[in-house]
Amino acid sequence: MARILIGVSGGIAAYKAVELARQATLAGHAVRVTMTDAASRFVGAATFEGITGAPVLTDEFSRDPLRGTYPGEDLPVHDPISHLAVVDSADAYAVAPASANTIAKLAAGICDSFLTTSFLACVAPRIVAPAMNGRMWEDAATQANVATLRERGVTVLEPGEGQLASRGEHGVGRMPEPPQILAAIESAAAVRADLAGRRVLVTAGGTREAIDPVRFIGNRSSGRMGVALAEAAARRGADVTLVAANVGMGVDGAVDRIDVTSAAELEAAAVRAFEDCDVLLMAAAVADFRPAARREQKIVREGGEDLGLALEPTADVLAGLAGRRRDGQVLVGFAAEHGGDFVARARGKLERKGIDAIVVNDVSDATIGFESADNEITVVTREGEYGPERGSKPEIADAILDRVAALL
Repeated sequence: MARILIGVSGGIAAYKAVELARQATLAGHAVRVTMTDAASRFVGAATFEGITGAPVLTDEFSRDPLRGTYPGEDLPVHDPISHLAVVDSADAYAVAPASANTIAKLAAGICDSFLTTSFLACVAPRIVAPAMNGRMWEDAATQANVATLRERGVTVLEPGEGQLASRGEHGVGRMPEPPQILAAIESAAAVRADLAGRRVLVTAGGTREAIDPVRFIGNRSSGRMGVALAEAAARRGADVTLVAANVGMGVDGAVDRIDVTSAAELEAAAVRAFEDCDVLLMAAAVADFRPAARREQKIVREGGEDLGLALEPTADVLAGLAGRRRDGQVLVGFAAEHGGDFVARARGKLERKGIDAIVVNDVSDATIGFESADNEITVVTREGEYGPERGSKPEIADAILDRVAALL
């Protein structure tokens, strides 16, 4: 696991840094935190110390009780210079949130706090997660500072768009969510590389089958699980292609994204990418049926016509790809079942489709599955069943990839 230094600057998003520290610690990483004076106006050092088990660093002239080490490490016999020692040991340094003021200082090389001084001295990968008002983010000065940092090899994440701290304001400037920042940290630190050199094909989202130019048959899949799988595979060194069916969210990391709408489009994109892949993760919810005939004009209420809708089956994309497989490929299906003995039903699909594993979840539980941030899954293979595993979708993605790595 990695040694991660988190720098917290002043801003309302500082509360999200607490969750970042928590998630990083739960993932097994050793975490230290440094805060600016402004950050302490929004969240206290004691909160971070309780989560990380290590004192927070605020003053470059104060002694570090851990002498630059990270939780779980032996202390050196001498007292090193704190702001140098803590970055000498770091595998990655993330500034989150990074205010406009802090970004300006980092770009200019100003050293007026433990955070800025240690940032300048750090040779490990550095990640900056901006958080500020949208007008401040879009200002030419901030954009120039961000460009400067990127030119120097610093990873500056794109802020999110949505409701901002100022009441009634909406725009770009929200700090990226903690799982996204942690993914960038782990990728930069090359924490796990068990999929290095592997080519992974992931499908995500839900297909839409057109009835007329405005209406369609679809499902509730948001694509969150597939996106989490793609990002996790990329973090673990894989060359990832994501076929995204109507997925509204962005994807981080070095992921080759192909956007599609219908089952036929998804099938065509998957077939093109399948031959060169080592792993297929078929997480998309592909429609089983589509309208037998698509209306070229919008169906109107006043038309008085027969509104019967004839359906025809779509292709079984996963079974079709299984029929094309070559030696050494690992194929994993996904099944959203609804109550009953859903594991037994999943095992039946495993046998019928001729794949290596199937990930099943019970969507009768409204707290997991479709449109939810969390999931609970069981991985069914020919050898047995693994799980259930419950957690956030990024956590579940890594649990699935652990099983994939074993199959490989």
